[in-house]
Amino acid sequence: MDRSYHIQQGTDPREEVIIGAILTQNTAWTNVEKALTNLKNAHVLSFTGILSTKEETLCQLIQPSGFFNQKAHRLRLVANALKDNLDDFFKQDIPTARSQLLNLNGIGPETADSILLYAGDLPSFVVDAYTRRLCTKLPLPVQTDSYQDIQNYFQHELTKAFPHQQVEVYKEIHALIVECAKNYCRTKPDCENCPLQGRCQEALKLRPQRLRRDVR
Repeated sequence: MDRSYHIQQGTDPREEVIIGAILTQNTAWTNVEKALTNLKNAHVLSFTGILSTKEETLCQLIQPSGFFNQKAHRLRLVANALKDNLDDFFKQDIPTARSQLLNLNGIGPETADSILLYAGDLPSFVVDAYTRRLCTKLPLPVQTDSYQDIQNYFQHELTKAFPHQQVEVYKEIHALIVECAKNYCRTKPDCENCPLQGRCQEALKLRPQRLRRDVR
């Protein structure tokens, strides 16, 4: 994030984080960066900017992120809901703030928790597709694959280990999971170089196959 941009524009950098959380739905971050750059170049990378931009123009600006018609609508909903009370919104208890976000059309648990954690610095662990994959491959002792169960597991274990650093730890662990999945646990996994190979059941299953190939 370019904080100098927000200083020059007199805008709140937390709004960029929230806008990014919506744009990243169902797309890669590289595409989101292009959309954010377009909004920045048009000087509308803020709630006020989003609301003052014609919807057709907004769609064009965020087109690189995909699903731009839906996302333009969602951006307007969130901007309108939070534009006047962002400080007060993040002062609420997490269940209340989270519920308000989930009540907005198009905002699911992952997006809501991303907003709470990264924009509000509130301890609400983000569960994404990479986290679900990790739970399956290792596997981790999560009873079901539901979002809530996975989130509860991570929050319980991480809070127990780091009782006074939840926000920083949640961000760091989420970032490490994403990096591990992108670099190693891909569609064609690189188990041999993965730092988790000694704990991953999937890697252990593949090890005999690698041994047979080496013997040949």
